[in-house]
Amino acid sequence: MKILVTGGAGYIGSHVVKALGEAGYEVLTYDNLSTGNKWSVLYGELIAADLSDKETLKKTIVRFKPDAIMHFAASIVVPESVRDPLKYYRNNTVNTLNLLDVMLEQGIGKFIFSSTAAVYGNAEKMPVGENAPISPVNPYGSSKMMAEKILRDRHLADNDFNYVSLRYFNVAGADAGCRIGQAYKAATHLITRALKTAKGEFQKLQVFGTDYPTTDGTCIRDYIHVDDIANAHILALKYLLDKGRSEAFNCGYGHGYSVREVIAAAKKVTGIDFEVEETGRREGDASILIADNTKIKRELGWQPKYDDLEYIIKTAWKWENNFHGKYS
Repeated sequence: MKILVTGGAGYIGSHVVKALGEAGYEVLTYDNLSTGNKWSVLYGELIAADLSDKETLKKTIVRFKPDAIMHFAASIVVPESVRDPLKYYRNNTVNTLNLLDVMLEQGIGKFIFSSTAAVYGNAEKMPVGENAPISPVNPYGSSKMMAEKILRDRHLADNDFNYVSLRYFNVAGADAGCRIGQAYKAATHLITRALKTAKGEFQKLQVFGTDYPTTDGTCIRDYIHVDDIANAHILALKYLLDKGRSEAFNCGYGHGYSVREVIAAAKKVTGIDFEVEETGRREGDASILIADNTKIKRELGWQPKYDDLEYIIKTAWKWENNFHGKYS
């Protein structure tokens, strides 16, 4: 069975490529390496190209003949999306459309989409379920929402096309074997920035907003280990290959931690009392995002293994201490 993975050299994509390879699938990664790294692709071939290059994309798909496609390639930084929304619509929405065009031409009808909890915006009810209103509060979430709408309409037009949209909450941690992890030159995720501050790479860790309507005034997020996310993709693939219908599933643990709680856990794991600075809110941040994961457990049989904030941080800390900046 052949699987093409766009964005497979990035953080989440590389962990899924690893899981696919370990499960015996033949994998091809298609990645422009803007945020990914060649060394993170542990299985299969790597094509270094952009999804806007439809000629190379088509040649790759015609040659490889994938049975299904997993699509991770995207821009993901919320504040940047507020500053530069066109970049996000171009990369996250238009490039998804390019990929779907080629899939349609080549008769490929199995698609797994890397989506986000940001499509929910400031949901009224927590934990948030898949049937909650879609109302993103930033261009990042909007660009993913538009891609999901395109997928839905594509399926309605052709029942031979089926997809699974996996709406991630806050993915963190690293491969326990320390082969791959989060390796962005400009890290924005809270846990990664906290650990880099503990290492001394940053002078201090900024907390953006302490006046949210939460228990301690800081944002609350549902943090999920990257290997549990990877396993969800394997289950989603099996579901589609077994003629599963098009669906969206939340990927989260069903409970959350505030920014202050994550910082306290990072200080405990590292044993370092790094400097923290409280500052104003960032544009586009929702107050609380916690997954209702009932559906993915019921329909895909997903059983997370690493629902432990300290374990998540420990794997990320081990990775940070073994990674020496070899970006490629």
